[in-house]
Amino acid sequence: MRSRAGIALALAALPLASCGGGGDAPGGPGPKTVGVAFETLQTEYWVVSFESIKGELEGRGFTVLEAIADGDANRQFEQVQGFIARGVDGIIVAPKDAKTVIPMIRAANRAGIPMVLYNRPPADSSAEAVTIVADNYAIARETVSHMARLAAEAGGAHKAMILIGDLADQNAVDRRRGFDDAIEEHGGGIEVVAEIPTEWNQEKALAGVTNALQADPGIDFIFTSSDFLFPSLVSALRSAGKYEKVGEPGHVILGGFDGDATAYRMLRDGYLDADGVQDLGFESEQTVRALADLIAGEEVPPVIEDEGFVIHQGNLDEMAPRMWGAGVGGD
Repeated sequence: MRSRAGIALALAALPLASCGGGGDAPGGPGPKTVGVAFETLQTEYWVVSFESIKGELEGRGFTVLEAIADGDANRQFEQVQGFIARGVDGIIVAPKDAKTVIPMIRAANRAGIPMVLYNRPPADSSAEAVTIVADNYAIARETVSHMARLAAEAGGAHKAMILIGDLADQNAVDRRRGFDDAIEEHGGGIEVVAEIPTEWNQEKALAGVTNALQADPGIDFIFTSSDFLFPSLVSALRSAGKYEKVGEPGHVILGGFDGDATAYRMLRDGYLDADGVQDLGFESEQTVRALADLIAGEEVPPVIEDEGFVIHQGNLDEMAPRMWGAGVGGD
């Protein structure tokens, strides 16, 4: 992880760096140039995604222009405008949220430059872009359903907590809906006693979980809307004396979403019950394929969905090879 953080810092310092290809000027008849703008590289998911997309592009012979916005939507808009000014042939954006990306899409539309959004869908509008995104609702619902079945098998009543993401991000909204519907359908003995608004922030997650566990020490069922919040969650559970392995007295039923290396280690070590996994390789490959097809003038569906999957203690050996986090520091 330290090496990836180093990569992130280096990339952030190069807001419009270029690499690969070495072909003709953007927009010319030779090799094509693509601008890749990520909102952040603060988590393992974004770092691995960024590197995977660049590798896919360079493998197809594209020249790549890079930009990282460090969480600043205005900066990302300027970076996209910079790509357009340089006459790139296509743009890939991993946006901060659903609304702030709309002006970026409109700017690309006006310039006649195809755009593909990675992992986060836009808000409803007339702006035209292709989106590659996980089925956040279905993956979260199936993950929490598995957790609820474990709770039912354990018997008795259970008290649940959910760590909610930034609700300006449609992914966070859909993951919360998946949690709610799974609890409604399968959680007959489960009472949701704490909803922690994290805004995708580690410090807010730690404070919220710590306060909730102090207010209700009986919480024994927790779902986090992103694996990157696990360090805060585990820290709070340790402080409360509630971080125990599956099957041991006092174990809190735990579930997450993403499929990162921390989640894999927690599964392997016996602390995590289930994790909803985004198929990062599929999303990266489809992102580049869609943009290449658009540049070639071919039709592409407006949304390409990653079905993902749920990994848990019962299928860990079978599914681990498909979990991207198992291959990037899980061992």
